[in-house]
Amino acid sequence: MTVRDPISAPDAEGRPRRVTRRFPLFTKDTARPEGGGRAAPGDAPAPARQWPVLAVLGLAGLGLLVTAFGQFRLGTLLIGVALLGGGAMRWLLPGVGMLAVRSRFTDIVTYGVLGLVIVMLALMAQPKPWLQIPFLKDTLHFTVTNE
Repeated sequence: MTVRDPISAPDAEGRPRRVTRRFPLFTKDTARPEGGGRAAPGDAPAPARQWPVLAVLGLAGLGLLVTAFGQFRLGTLLIGVALLGGGAMRWLLPGVGMLAVRSRFTDIVTYGVLGLVIVMLALMAQPKPWLQIPFLKDTLHFTVTNE
């Protein structure tokens, strides 16, 4: 009897095991995250199959480039929007390729929280912040000064 893989190995009585899509009780490697399949058909060129991660990396790279040319607020906003877009794609699309790193929930929360924090910090950056949150100024005043 030929054993192709551990899943198809025969049981103790020699009968072939039932093929199942469930993960085994104990794994020896890391399972691919849900939604980690190709974002385009397999015969498409590699960039087309991984367009979600390329879109996020491209927009974040553009944000870094804009920041390097002296537009800190705009560049940082682009980086935050890229992460928020990655979270939205992870939520809405069934297959996002290499953009899927962990479980869908963890990816959405991670991309969303990091993107939101970066956008908020960019909007509150000095001088002349576009967004002012009054209680943050009071909190900073009471933590830094002894008055």
